[in-house]
Amino acid sequence: MQSVSDGRPQAPLKVVVAKPGLDGHDRGAKVVARALRDSGMEVVYTGIYQTPESILRAVVQEDADVLGLSSLSGAHLEYAKEIGRLLRDNDRADVLFLVGGTVPPEDAEILYGYGVHAVFGPGTPTGDLVAYIKAHARRVGTAYGT
Repeated sequence: MQSVSDGRPQAPLKVVVAKPGLDGHDRGAKVVARALRDSGMEVVYTGIYQTPESILRAVVQEDADVLGLSSLSGAHLEYAKEIGRLLRDNDRADVLFLVGGTVPPEDAEILYGYGVHAVFGPGTPTGDLVAYIKAHARRVGTAYGT
């Protein structure tokens, strides 16, 4: 367990890694899940072919700090928009919402408008992802004004 500034133990960060829609390619999501787990985070991998509602259900049931959406199918805009709306509508805008996969750079600004906090493209070192999560999770409500 990590400790907060007053010395009390703090539970490990909890991350849901999800594969929305018909995207059946999950090797990258599994690599990310393993790297996050190896860094001390608690990781829940939803598996492939998830709906936005099932992803939200996992975030709520697990009381996740972070949601990582993995997309290789090109449907990242549609799914991120719906999931961002579901997070807000269900009072979970405090979740650090990340998207990774084959996302064209010009789509990043659109994703940010849907509530995504960061986008990680192919080849991003897992250490960069771990560092970003550790720096930003549990600060979303204050750092991002939600």
